This record gives sequence, structure tokens and C-alpha cells, in this order.
Amino acid sequence: MSDYGDHDNDEYDYENPAEFDENEPEDFLNPEDLENNEGGAGDFGEDSYHPQVNGERVVVSGDPNAGYQGGKAMELSREKKVPNDQRTTTPYMTKYERARVLGTRALQISMNAPVLVDLEGETDPLQIAMKELNQKKIPLIVRRYLPDGWYEDWTCEELL
Repeated sequence: MSDYGDHDNDEYDYENPAEFDENEPEDFLNPEDLENNEGGAGDFGEDSYHPQVNGERVVVSGDPNAGYQGGKAMELSREKKVPNDQRTTTPYMTKYERARVLGTRALQISMNAPVLVDLEGETDPLQIAMKELNQKKIPLIVRRYLPDGWYEDWTCEELL
């Protein structure tokens, strides 16, 4: 059927649709099949899929969760933290960080998280979050990823 009016040329039979083939081939590689090969799991050809490895670390993209390999990736990500005395970024909160912090804290407050400032009749979670930010009482940490994969952690009390 067409939107252009030529209904006479329909080749599809709407009353008897084609049967669905349940025996379709699978598109993924089964790890057991790879281990049962002659060369084992470590013997990959050039055309097979295998993540590229540099020594002990897997080469991943800029996403810190892209190469998650259990606890080892978490240890590697902790090694990428810049010490607080060697931070290079500015101690000013950007407008994007401010929006993210206020939104996150307002959501927490709306889900009955404890409020860290005097309410004085306020009921709006966003207004309460703004009040907490002005008094530097928000218990959140801003993580800034650097282009080389390292990151810096700043508390909301440290940022101006």
C-alpha cells in the first residue's frame, strides 16, 4: 500500500504473511567455541574481533566505563586521579557544573534526602538546593576529566 495512490501494484499478501524463520544464525561469537579451537582463546587471526592490548592495559575510548574489566579497571581509574595539590583546572564552578549539581541535589531533596540548611518555609527542592549551594553545604564532588584520561575531583565547598 502506498501513500501516493497506486494501490493496484501491491505485491504483499496481507492475509497470508510470510512465515518467520526461527532458525536464524546468531551474530555473536561464543567464548566456548573459541576456547575449543586448535589454537585456544589466545590465538586470534587478523580478521577476528579482539580488543587491542598495550601490555597489561586494554586500550579504550575516552569513556571511563568503556573498558570495564571487573576490579582491575577500577584500580586503573584510581591510578588516574590527579592529587589535590597538583590540580591544574580553575577553582571556579562552570555554569554546566552548577546546573548539574543543582539538579542532582534537588532530585535528592525531592526523594527525601536530609536537608543541610535551615528551610525557613521553603518547599521547592530547587530553591533548597540553591540555598545549600550558596552556603557551600552540598555534599557532592565534581569530577573533571582531562584530555589525557586523568581526572580531578573538586568538592562543592572548594569551588567558587
